[in-house]
Amino acid sequence: MSENLFKAALAGGKPQIGLWLALADPYSAELCAGAGFDWLAVDGEHAPNDLRSTLSCLQAIAPYPSHAVVRPPVGNDVVIKQLLDIGAQTLLIPMVDTPEQARALVAATRYPPLGVRGVGAALARASRFGRDAGYLGEANDGVCLLLQVESVAGLEALEAIASVAGVDGVFIGPADLAASMGHLGLPGHPEVQDAIRDAARRIRATGRAAGILSTDEAQARTYLSWGYNFVAVGTDVTLLSRSTAALAAAFRS
Repeated sequence: MSENLFKAALAGGKPQIGLWLALADPYSAELCAGAGFDWLAVDGEHAPNDLRSTLSCLQAIAPYPSHAVVRPPVGNDVVIKQLLDIGAQTLLIPMVDTPEQARALVAATRYPPLGVRGVGAALARASRFGRDAGYLGEANDGVCLLLQVESVAGLEALEAIASVAGVDGVFIGPADLAASMGHLGLPGHPEVQDAIRDAARRIRATGRAAGILSTDEAQARTYLSWGYNFVAVGTDVTLLSRSTAALAAAFRS
């Protein structure tokens, strides 16, 4: 199993700039993989990715320097086991509200006796289909676990969640956080932005990496200045939507 360079970069505090992949297609994933981003989020929560399409995206990204971060629709043992077996090293788990959830998610990513991940590496792409004899001994260390905190309840437990051993970073979800705070559709609301700024300070104080997404360049740079060090600065869907609309409008006018 190759070293998780993304995990190492986060531990070293180096900012990692990413792009969200929601088109759920390996062809577009490969196109984006050559663009030069540090990481690419393969989304299975709000994009129509299943296990096989996620596998195809991982294979498309693999030849390029960009690191694949996979977001499953939900964090449970079975889904996590399958994603790790197909070769995902870094997982971004949505909707984490408690340290108990965090501990269970850490356990799901680790082989016994440190966790509960099922052992089927001989069949798995992660071990190069059993050809990597050292995989079982190295797999736990190669996992990078990122947890999404995106509710008032999660914010209240932020330090406790981030401090769980085995958690590498915490990602703040602005849209869901805004909704939880009573500002649905308004992640730019001053109260939400104040909470986001304070969250970066609190996460970094625990020694963990802080992550976030913004499709607005100025806002993304602001988040970096606040201490967020893995920041997605766009989505494939938004880039395509905006560019095609602008091109059509230019010719209609």
